[in-house]
Amino acid sequence: MAVDDLRSGTWVTFIGGRAASARLRRCRVEVVAGPDAGLVRDIEASVIRIGARRGNDVQLSDSKVSGLHCEIRLDERGYRLRDLDSTNGTYVSALRINDVYLQPGAQFSCGASKLRFEPLGESVEIELSTQDRFGSMIGRSVRMREMFARLEKLAASDVTVLVTGETGVGKELVAEALHDYSPRVNGPFVVIDCGSIPPHLIETELFGAERGAFTGAGASYPGAFERASGGTVFLDEIGELPLAMQPKLLRVLESKDVRRVGGSTSIEVDIRVIAATNRDLGVEVNRGRFREDLFYRLAVARVQVPALRDRRDDIPLLIEHMLANTPGGAETQLATETIDLMLKHDWPGNVRELRNVIERAVLLAEAPQGPDSFQRSPAPSAPGPVTVTPSTTATAAEAMMSVPVDVSVAFKIAKQDVINEFERRYVLKLLAQFDGNISAAARAAGIDRMSIHKMLHRLGIASTSRE
Repeated sequence: MAVDDLRSGTWVTFIGGRAASARLRRCRVEVVAGPDAGLVRDIEASVIRIGARRGNDVQLSDSKVSGLHCEIRLDERGYRLRDLDSTNGTYVSALRINDVYLQPGAQFSCGASKLRFEPLGESVEIELSTQDRFGSMIGRSVRMREMFARLEKLAASDVTVLVTGETGVGKELVAEALHDYSPRVNGPFVVIDCGSIPPHLIETELFGAERGAFTGAGASYPGAFERASGGTVFLDEIGELPLAMQPKLLRVLESKDVRRVGGSTSIEVDIRVIAATNRDLGVEVNRGRFREDLFYRLAVARVQVPALRDRRDDIPLLIEHMLANTPGGAETQLATETIDLMLKHDWPGNVRELRNVIERAVLLAEAPQGPDSFQRSPAPSAPGPVTVTPSTTATAAEAMMSVPVDVSVAFKIAKQDVINEFERRYVLKLLAQFDGNISAAARAAGIDRMSIHKMLHRLGIASTSRE
């Protein structure tokens, strides 16, 4: 069966309930007024970037157009025109817009230029992976299998990759999988969280320091790029990197050598770089918070990890996987009405939020806390799985959160307290089970190593664990 979704611009053919093939509509952007009047671009991509700099899908010579001015992004609702915080704005029908869905044939203005957008009747094949997983990621949806196909190709190369997506979608898992399926798999995988390292230490963490380079430097220290030589450096939260540090990072990416703080000689490094961010770096460039040249150097290849709400058909599969990998989860089932409720939720915290809900459901099924929590059904007469259902006296929202309601405490505080308590108990039990081995614990829990490190740091737990 083939489904032609005119709203989103995709065709998907299903065989036996599984997507067998998908096609993407070709779109045309025509400049109808301004310095580049007559310019026509036919583009086969789900994201069309428009601006004055090279690298854009539609490059304009208009002096009033920003380097990265706006983009047209295809999502489940249609074609979405979004201004990237440009200097002179993007206009539709004389109204300055931040974000709007375009109708076929719509016109919009950037600087002194007017453009027309037109989806065409032609289409191109979207390559889908034959696999339902890549590394620690799983998904049968078109969005995920399209991403898996791209990752399978990127893993075999040494190209620099920029991974983008909302918080909780699994950007770290993408980076780990790119390393694990690459020729560098036997080399080190070094993670630098640019958002958690104090600004005065970031240079040392990245590039290392010689003995005596600063007070307290009693010995030479190799930075992340040296430690990762022969393997991969993962720069997480790259959008948080201080502006003053960005040209130094750019030099390393271009020259593939580093100079330690206080050092006078360069050290060659054999590295592959993967960066990730939940920020829109195009907007950060226009705001002057991220260097444009570094942005293009990092974004040689781009991978956008879809939000969970954009692949809802993967939720039952994810629930099954998470239950199988949560202590006590193998004996627990979620009732059909509970899963239906989850399918309607928007999941602003994405896969991470879903995992928290599943873990709390399993935990509270073992120790029910009243009518505002998930409850176990009556125990079966013979050994077998138990079913977790929303309490009949709870509202849908309360069942979804699976926490007791205490209105005397601010919502955000009460919610975070429950999450923190569960995470504390879970991570301590998990690490104890694997004798403090973070890598083994992460694999068993279906999360990445960096998530465990961040959890320990956030909860103030002193780590005596090992990789």
